[in-house]
Amino acid sequence: MDADTALPSLAAKPKTNDSPPPRRPFSLAARAALATGFVLAAFLGVVGLTLMRTAADSSRKGLQDRLQNFVVAYLAGTEVGRSGKVLLPDTPPDPSFSRPGSGLYAVAIGDGGFKWESPSAIGRDFAFLRPLAPGEGEFVGPVDTRMGRLYYYIYGVALDTSEKKSVHLTFMVAQTEDQLEGRNAVFRRSLVFWLASLGVMLILLQLLLLRWSLTPLRKVANEMSRVERGDREHLGDQYPQELTGLTERINAFIDSEREQRVRTRNTLADLAHSLKTPLAVIRSGLESDSPDLRNQVLEQVRKMDELVAYQLARAATSGRQTFATTAIPIAGHAEDLVQSLEKVYAAKNVLCEFDIDDNASFYGEQGDLLELMGNLLENAFKWASHRVLLVVKMRPVAGRQRPGLWLSVEDDGPGIDDDKIESVLQRGVRGDERVQGHGIGLSIVQDIIRAYGGELVVDRSPEFNGARFSVKFPPG
Repeated sequence: MDADTALPSLAAKPKTNDSPPPRRPFSLAARAALATGFVLAAFLGVVGLTLMRTAADSSRKGLQDRLQNFVVAYLAGTEVGRSGKVLLPDTPPDPSFSRPGSGLYAVAIGDGGFKWESPSAIGRDFAFLRPLAPGEGEFVGPVDTRMGRLYYYIYGVALDTSEKKSVHLTFMVAQTEDQLEGRNAVFRRSLVFWLASLGVMLILLQLLLLRWSLTPLRKVANEMSRVERGDREHLGDQYPQELTGLTERINAFIDSEREQRVRTRNTLADLAHSLKTPLAVIRSGLESDSPDLRNQVLEQVRKMDELVAYQLARAATSGRQTFATTAIPIAGHAEDLVQSLEKVYAAKNVLCEFDIDDNASFYGEQGDLLELMGNLLENAFKWASHRVLLVVKMRPVAGRQRPGLWLSVEDDGPGIDDDKIESVLQRGVRGDERVQGHGIGLSIVQDIIRAYGGELVVDRSPEFNGARFSVKFPPG
């Protein structure tokens, strides 16, 4: 097939993502409200069922006592004549026994086919009634009968006649279930209404409590938005104890990010300013066609290289790590640094002593620790006569996860006059600038200390009478 008859290839159809977007998680308030609603519904349901069951049992027991009292009342008014004729009371213990179809019935059976019924029981079928031995009693129900479901109490008794004969009778008092269930239904409706009302009120109260409880979190979110817009510098400090740690770490993270940005900006400004002079010298040499141009260019390039390396070292300072979890032991690194310096300054025969806590650790980058201790120890070795002391102490603070750190380097050299300490602590703003009279990279040391929120103090050593450089890092 030639090119003229070749069919163009079909362009691949772009793939479309038809999957629905991920469902947004429920808010804390919604989660708490749903959980509370389910728990409250289950709790009120169990309470309701328990109360209904208790009320039903109580109603059944009350009905049993009531029917038993009716039987006792009928027995109290029953008499037996000399001929053995049984005479029951004309006045019933309750008017319902005289009203046909009232649902409250009384029946008595005895020897010789004796049977008596209350007016309410006339025409009713009580074929299920059986005689009981004297002294026996039963409460039965509900049972299915032609009159509907009944509860009844039956009791057997033996009545003595004047001729010292006994007449056996069995009394029964029955009541239809609908009367008992009617009272129970009223109780159930009332119980459901009040439990539902209580549940609604508790849910509304819970929502109000949730809104009040989550107010600090909403305050954190609002203040974070204001920080993002630049309306404020930090989060506030008026928070509950449970949120204090969170807000303090957020503030520390904000400070760390701003310090890093300032440090980068200062480094770039210092680098640009430091490169102006070498570039001017090179430009001047190129314009003048100096015979020593090559040497001048090489010298200025060397200086520029040193300046770039120096400023990059300053910019590489990591600073205080708010979420760092690894602690760097100090003792081992201090020993390595001292061993190297003892070789460099072997002619001075300097003795370096340690006073380091066993658990002394630095929370940050290992390079920052080595740069800090290396500069301080090198300065001490350079100006010491024979002795140097390195002290590292941990300063635990209650309520803080990380202890504070105190590090000092002392020597028995000439020390620093009090009137020169302030100038020593001034920030070195030039890449090749050094401490006056002390050949340490103090600007790098101060940048590291400042990045970790620490403080540098220069004074006279109380033990050696030389210089003492003390560094204090706050707890985290």
